[in-house]
Formats: sequence, C-alpha cells, structure tokens
Amino acid sequence: MTTDEPPAPPSGQSLVTSTTMLLVGAGRVAQRRLETALRKHGLTLRHLGALGHLARNPELSYSDLARRVAVTVQSMHSTIATLVELGAIDVESAERGRPARLRLTARGTELLRTAGRVAQELDAALPLGELDPHALRAALLEMSRPPGV
Repeated sequence: MTTDEPPAPPSGQSLVTSTTMLLVGAGRVAQRRLETALRKHGLTLRHLGALGHLARNPELSYSDLARRVAVTVQSMHSTIATLVELGAIDVESAERGRPARLRLTARGTELLRTAGRVAQELDAALPLGELDPHALRAALLEMSRPPGV
C-alpha cells in the first residue's frame, strides 16, 4: 500500500458499498425523482411538508409551521404565499397581538392526494427485487426515528 491510498475499512467493506452510504445515495436519488415529479404539479418538497403539517395540525401559525418544517419564518412566508396562490391554503388574518392562522383548503387536500399518488408511482418503480416492501418500510421508519424515541 502506498501512502496515497486511504486505509481499507476494518471489515474489508468499501466505504462506497457500506449500507449507510448506499442509503444516503439512494435517498438523494429518491429526493430528486420526487422533486421532479412534484414540480409537474407546481409543488416542492417544502410545499408538501407545509401541507402535510397543516393537514395533521389545522390552524398552525407561520412560526409553528416554520419550526416544524425547519426553516426560517421569512422562508415560510414565501412558501405560504405560493401555496395561497395555488389555492391550497387560506390565511386567516390575525387579531391584534395574535398570530395569523393557516388552514388547508380543498385544493390543498387534493394536492396532498396527488403527491401521495406520485409517491406511490415512484414506489412501484423501485427495483426491490425479492425485498419485502413492507419490511423495508418498517426498517426505514425505525431508522427515521430520532434517538431515544
């Protein structure tokens, strides 16, 4: 081994073929595919995140929603403005000293259903071979949980 070569991982497995690295790469590919498919419907992943949170938690404020989607309040204002233009969200003006409330509209619910169909189509195209899709989803859900939960 020359000094220019990195040491091999202890298990003999290449870093490139480690399960973690493969999951990271596959996740990025899946994200790009989903973003491309959503774009055809005027949506982004951020829009989808905001709609999903509002569907589960009606009447969130801009600040609440920004925290849940992990963006700044200013960025969330831009996201909401686009969703209002799409007719997906209604904004109830705030009374003095109270935050504005955001509500999902029928169009927003329709866009969430469309996004669900898009995701199902992408799922169906996954090259899973003999893998059990239910077991894979269960494993991915378990991996997605924050530590200690």
